[in-house]
Amino acid sequence: MTTHPIAVAPASRPRMFEALAVAVSEGGGDLVGVDEAQALIWADPASVDDFPAIIARGTGIRWIQLPYAGIEPFAHHLDREHLWTCGKGVYATPVAEHVVTLALAGLRGLHRYIPATEWAAPIGTNLVGATVAIIGGGGIASELIRLLTPFDVAVRVVRRRPEPLLDAVVYAPADRFEAVRGAHLVVIACALTAETTGIVDHRFLAAMDPNAWLVNVGRGGHVVVDDLLTALDEGTIAGAALDVTDPEPLPAGHPLWTAPHCIITPHVANTPELGLPLLADRVRDNVARWCRGDELIGLVDPVAGY
Repeated sequence: MTTHPIAVAPASRPRMFEALAVAVSEGGGDLVGVDEAQALIWADPASVDDFPAIIARGTGIRWIQLPYAGIEPFAHHLDREHLWTCGKGVYATPVAEHVVTLALAGLRGLHRYIPATEWAAPIGTNLVGATVAIIGGGGIASELIRLLTPFDVAVRVVRRRPEPLLDAVVYAPADRFEAVRGAHLVVIACALTAETTGIVDHRFLAAMDPNAWLVNVGRGGHVVVDDLLTALDEGTIAGAALDVTDPEPLPAGHPLWTAPHCIITPHVANTPELGLPLLADRVRDNVARWCRGDELIGLVDPVAGY
């Protein structure tokens, strides 16, 4: 009888551990200890320091499933000895929904109305009929384009691969300034790599329309914070809505908290409550694929780092 020995570790987050263990069983895997496993489902994104000791015990492990789409904390562990997968696309729906929330809040001026204590003058820009530029052509971009369909927007996508993406006009990374020029909304939704670190700098912001809003749901490291603060102070752009920051958590007293026309949410585009059922679905699917010998979803390129 063919068996598919798969371990779930570490057990430091009991709720996540139990949910992923159930997903392994439902996918057709046989739950075993790390030392017996051929595959490892990593169950605590914060326990990066425990990874070397655990994987050292798993000499037979060939496939490693990481929980999040962003794998920066594990990047230095990537190798060619294992098949790596991550949560690419798993959290696209809640994150894309948060983008729409932040975009409408900014464009409609909620950052001014919510703290107001007296009747204010009307402000606001329509999302309907707007031009939207998305930096990143992965699952979040695809889901965001779908959610924006009723708004009849024109979408531009900057992505590394030149393949089409739904109805969007695709730009190469070198043409990103052209892609954001004239857009009413610019969304950062790409992986953090050496090429995308600091991509939102003074040149990028200067290319944006003065009436445009920036929404970042990627990583805080995509933005040069001092350049953004200057752009907000000088009115180079209309505003910024940030679900991710650098540093993170953003400390009390940081200038971003009081920057004009800046909305900050504490990395809640995807929360454990929203994301765990979605991650369990991905693990169940990938385990079933592993058992059948099919290609896995969310493959990680060890060279590219995502």
